[in-house]
Amino acid sequence: MNNSSYNVIDLFCGCGGMSLGFEKAGFNMLLGIDNWEDALKTYRYNHKNANTLCGDLSTLTPEEVNSKIKNEKIDVIIGGPPCQGFSVAGKRIIEDKRNELYKSFVKMVAYFKPKAFVFENVPNILSIGNGVVRDAIIKDFSELGYKVVYKILLASDYGVPQNRKRAIFVGLLNGNEFSYPKGNIAKPITTREALSDLPEYSIPEGGEYVCPPQSEYQKRMRANSNVVYNHNVTVHTVQTQHIISLVPDGGNYKDLPIELQQTRKVHIAWTRLCSSKPSITIDTGHNHHFHYVYNRVPTVRESARLQSFPDDFIFCGGKTSQLKQVGNAVPPIMAETIATSIILQL
Repeated sequence: MNNSSYNVIDLFCGCGGMSLGFEKAGFNMLLGIDNWEDALKTYRYNHKNANTLCGDLSTLTPEEVNSKIKNEKIDVIIGGPPCQGFSVAGKRIIEDKRNELYKSFVKMVAYFKPKAFVFENVPNILSIGNGVVRDAIIKDFSELGYKVVYKILLASDYGVPQNRKRAIFVGLLNGNEFSYPKGNIAKPITTREALSDLPEYSIPEGGEYVCPPQSEYQKRMRANSNVVYNHNVTVHTVQTQHIISLVPDGGNYKDLPIELQQTRKVHIAWTRLCSSKPSITIDTGHNHHFHYVYNRVPTVRESARLQSFPDDFIFCGGKTSQLKQVGNAVPPIMAETIATSIILQL
């Protein structure tokens, strides 16, 4: 289905997870905006038809954005402002530098008047300051004429092998209330189903797969790719490998001998992914989560699989940067489900 008459811009686009989902649903990505050049390199590499703009959205004007897209019509605006960016006092969002990124999203919607917007964030956004941020979002966009609804979606309900929760606000300008897609996955996709065809060792960039796909999900991820990128393993110290080896499939620091439990001071430390369940929320490469069987952290490609990036989506930059790009992204398969619902409701 190609509704390429619908143009989209992605604010705070990162490497382009949300853009990829919208593209696959048939939208035309015009522009991705972010202030991190590394992520934009990846965005440009994988979204050949879209423009990019490296800039700070708290200072970028809608007019500058408009000249970048040569006055094309914008039908949908998508994006997720960084979640650190809310400063509240009492019952309101206060005038504070940290709130400017959110305000810039409102400003772009006010200027371009798209048919719809999708605003994505951490679930916590609904409860900050007893709901003051949530209420402000609804009020700000309602005043622009949008019918706004929000819901917390769980990525594994939509075929992403990860229990990642996100708050998704959707506003429609046509007076209808957006109806969220139903999670239609009878049995969530497990970490093993996502990763079992990727080996313990590194594969050189563009190297061949070492075995056929072992699951339907792997077939889907490999559909447009004959080779593997971004599967460069991290080699830990002998001591770290030894400690990881003591944690069973799906276990964590509580499974370690008492003298080793405090070797890292965060409660998520030494967590091994569970092979028979979707992954826990992957982070941006802090090296606390380990492969369900190998004594190492997941590679960039493994993390990308857990986020539902297909294997032909290639990450640019250094490994630390790539892991951060993957961890910050919206899972493309979840984004595609939302995008498909938006097409039907426009």
